[in-house]
Amino acid sequence: MVEYNLTLEKREVAGKKVKELRQKGLIPSVVYGEAKEPILAASEYNPTEKVLNGAGYHSPIKLDIAGKKQLVIVKDVQMDPVSRKILNVEFQAISAKELVTATTPVVLKNFAESEASKTYHFVYTQAIDEVEVKAKPADLPSELEIDASGLESVEDKLTIANIVLPEGVEFADKELDKEQVVASLYDPAAEAEKREAEEKTAEATEGETETTEEATSEEAPTEDAE
Repeated sequence: MVEYNLTLEKREVAGKKVKELRQKGLIPSVVYGEAKEPILAASEYNPTEKVLNGAGYHSPIKLDIAGKKQLVIVKDVQMDPVSRKILNVEFQAISAKELVTATTPVVLKNFAESEASKTYHFVYTQAIDEVEVKAKPADLPSELEIDASGLESVEDKLTIANIVLPEGVEFADKELDKEQVVASLYDPAAEAEKREAEEKTAEATEGETETTEEATSEEAPTEDAE
């Protein structure tokens, strides 16, 4: 498991004044749960962005807050809607011994080795990209894998039940429907033929309609001028 580390410095600046921190290349942050009151902090932009991109919302991060160590996961990240630059980060303190819930990506593996891909040139669409799991911080996976090498026909599907959970990891939702479809197949060639046939039918129908309208117009009686 990849280890993520980030150094934070406590800050006194709050409210609208945090804009000054951003102008200095710092990202303001808040750490919840480590103490009764949230800890206001800040960190350098580039290393923070790198850690957030790697850890996402599922991997624990080891924070050094003014010399004090704290294990956290990302609770929320506020982004600028235009520039997509990070504006603010919220961290949630966690215990290394307690189970925590994290949102984890679902990744299909070995699809290129399947008959669906090699022989029939089918492609897949993925309906579920992530699920919530529960585990101790050290056991949290960076992703959950589904082996797609056995896919053959367009009727084949991969469901939640096909997800391989590492040891010590469980689904956060005890009542999660394991039959939910994660990924399914379709035939691009067949879809193209279907669209082409539909277009030809539409064109033919449009042509028949125009012909009928022209015939009706020609057959309509004209009124004698007074």
